[in-house]
Amino acid sequence: MPYEIDKPDEQWRAELTPQEYQVLRQGGTEPAFVGEYTDTKAAGVYSCRACGAELFRSETKFESHCGWPSFYDPKDTDAVELLQDRSHGMLRTEVRCARCGSHLGHVFEGEGYPTPTDQRYCINSISVRLTEAGG
Repeated sequence: MPYEIDKPDEQWRAELTPQEYQVLRQGGTEPAFVGEYTDTKAAGVYSCRACGAELFRSETKFESHCGWPSFYDPKDTDAVELLQDRSHGMLRTEVRCARCGSHLGHVFEGEGYPTPTDQRYCINSISVRLTEAGG
């Protein structure tokens, strides 16, 4: 799929830290419980760290105790792209930024969390940046 933001790999490497690049552009995962937004309760909007696209709102963030920030719905249905992920011998649904194709995390369904969608968008903190409300 062509993305609105399409940069050569060398440019992504120059613009992102090695850790950001590994997660956002290579589909990695940051360690559980170490991300800066895992326990954040501040109101605001979470945007893609690679391109700045608005992805999630703090109103949809909830405590799942999984080790990564969890949201039950993206800001807009077209803000994220969902792809089948068969890596590591599992079948999962990968979540990418719809604007630049950067890896954000995975979405899981039917886990029984008391949310309106029964979905958990499990997102790497390093993949997003929080702009606090009024900030």
